[in-house]
Amino acid sequence: MTSLTIGDMAQTLALRRQNSDLKATLNRLTEEMTSGQKADLAQATSGDFRALAGIDHSLAALGAFKTSTAEAGLFVTTLQQGLDVVQGLASDAAPALSQAGTTGSPTQVRTAAFDARQRLFSAVSAMNLRAGDRYALSGVATDRQPLSGAQDILDGLKGAIAGQVTVSGAVAAADAWFDAPAGGGGFLDSVYGGSATALAPFRLGEGDEASVTLTAADPTLRETLKGLALAGIVAEGALAGDSAGQAGLLQAAGQRLLAAGSGMAELRGNLGSTEGAIAAAEAHNGAEAAALQTARSAITAADPYETGTALEAARTQLETLYTLTARLSRLTLADYLR
Repeated sequence: MTSLTIGDMAQTLALRRQNSDLKATLNRLTEEMTSGQKADLAQATSGDFRALAGIDHSLAALGAFKTSTAEAGLFVTTLQQGLDVVQGLASDAAPALSQAGTTGSPTQVRTAAFDARQRLFSAVSAMNLRAGDRYALSGVATDRQPLSGAQDILDGLKGAIAGQVTVSGAVAAADAWFDAPAGGGGFLDSVYGGSATALAPFRLGEGDEASVTLTAADPTLRETLKGLALAGIVAEGALAGDSAGQAGLLQAAGQRLLAAGSGMAELRGNLGSTEGAIAAAEAHNGAEAAALQTARSAITAADPYETGTALEAARTQLETLYTLTARLSRLTLADYLR
């Protein structure tokens, strides 16, 4: 019977190749065992990467939406907190101003006016709030402070009512100054520093977005500032020497603040709805991302039991190869002929 054999050099090369293959297999399985992911994605997808690429694209988009929804959530929450401060300042001042303007003594009028002036400064500070590195009430001009300052409001209002000697005349002049459109020389020209264009909507998901169009130029916010400023200018000498007139300005200020209360509640309610939409989008995007990660793992994840079994088999094969190599290296012609 004819037998086929290979030479020593060929045998050495064959052993080396087998050793290299087993080491590569061992390294691959070790990597899969530690990472939990299959090293050969081409084999895992049978060469068709379309499904995996689609999943990765969707996960990347959801990652971007996660950043956008987080930014939107911070922006709206910060704005809600600022409006809460403004609403609290106005609602607390309104009854005190109405009472002082109706039945208060000159001392009570001056005290209430000074308190309203301080509240105006606090309200302006709250409206100049920032969400991250952006002013929240400046429209698209997020790098510009929406209100130049409370003292600018008082100075502008005092200039607007200069020469007025009656409560009705002063109040009418205040209304005209605060309500004047852009270019009319009023509040929007001398105090408001933001943009007339609203902030672009936040993208929350595919076809889903949240709009925050509120600015410091909003009529409700201007009405709130008007109420506080009307009382504040009394503390700065408006209608000086006319106690009844000063009391009338406080009464008008209280009425303005009471009227603005329902508008503030509506603004905050709208923001609350936006907060709810953002939270819903975050939950939806999170659930979708989790489902996609599960689908991706079904394609790319290495089964720990199968990987462990294959790793042990490769280790055994490598040890066997080392044993055979050692035995073959000790063979001599004398041992063969013996």
